[in-house]
Amino acid sequence: MNKLSLQTRVQILSMLCEGSSMRSISRVADVSINTVSKLLVDAGKFCADLHDREVRNVTSKRIQCDEIWSFVGAKAKNVSTMKQPVVGAGDVWTWTALDSDSKLIVSWLVGGRDGEYALAFMDDVKDRLANRVQLTTDGHRAYLNAVEEAFGADIDYAMLVKQYGEPESNKSPERRYSPAVCTGAVKTRVEGNPDPEHISTSHIERANLTMRMANRRFTRLTNAFSKKFDNHVHMVAIYTVWYNFIKMHKTLKMTPAMAAGVSKTLWSMEDLCEKMDAVAPKPGKRGSYKKRMENA
Repeated sequence: MNKLSLQTRVQILSMLCEGSSMRSISRVADVSINTVSKLLVDAGKFCADLHDREVRNVTSKRIQCDEIWSFVGAKAKNVSTMKQPVVGAGDVWTWTALDSDSKLIVSWLVGGRDGEYALAFMDDVKDRLANRVQLTTDGHRAYLNAVEEAFGADIDYAMLVKQYGEPESNKSPERRYSPAVCTGAVKTRVEGNPDPEHISTSHIERANLTMRMANRRFTRLTNAFSKKFDNHVHMVAIYTVWYNFIKMHKTLKMTPAMAAGVSKTLWSMEDLCEKMDAVAPKPGKRGSYKKRMENA
C-alpha cells in the first residue's frame, strides 16, 4: 500500500483548514479525490480524540456559546426533492463554546438545534471546565434548560438577545445576500451574578466567522457544502485542532491552546501528522495474509 509523503499530507490538511475545496486540493496536490477523502476521515477521527483528551480542566473566567448553521446534501426545505438522499441530509448546526480570554474552542458539537443537543453540548462544556465561569449565550430557548441541567446554580449565566431589522434607506435587491442589521441588544440575567460589562457573544461570533471563512463547507452560496454528515463532523474536528493548537492568534501572539495553558508549545501541521503516524496501525508484511490463509 502506497503512503502519502509527510509533505503531501501537510499540504492537504493545511489547504482543508484554509478554505480550499476537496477537488481543488486534489488538483493542486496531484492526488485523487478519494485520497483526500480518506485523509479527511483519518485526520478527523484522530483530531476528535485529541481534542477530547487534551482540552480538559480548562481554567476560564468567561465562556461564550453560539451555533453556526450549515447543511449536508441539501437545505432542510429541499431534502424531500433530493434525487439521491443521504443519511443526515438537511440543516446542520455546529455548537461552539469559546473561552473569551484565550480564544480557545473549549467544546463543539455537530447536530440539530433542539434541547437534546443543547443538553449534550452543555454537559460537555461543564466536564471540560475546572472552575465556575460566567456564561453568555444568545436567546435560543434550548439553552435555558440545558444550562440548568448541566451547571445547576454553579454558574453566572446571562443571555444576550440581539434585535435585527432592515434599514429603511436600503431595500435594493442586493440586500437579500447581506445579513440583517443589528438594531439593539437586550442583556438578561438568568442565574448567579454575571458582570453586565462582560455579557457578550462578540468573541464567539467572530470565531464562528473565522470558521465559516476558513472551512469551505460553511461557505454560503456555493456547491462546496458537505455531501456526507460524517465528513462534515470530521472537518470540524480537524479545524478545531488547527484553530486551537496550530493557528497563531494575531492579538495574543500565540495559539489559543498556549494562551489557555493547554499546550506549552506551538504546534505545526507536521507535528499533527507525526502524532497521527505514532498511533497509526503498522502495515503487515507482504504475503502475510496469504500465509495465514494457507495455514488456516
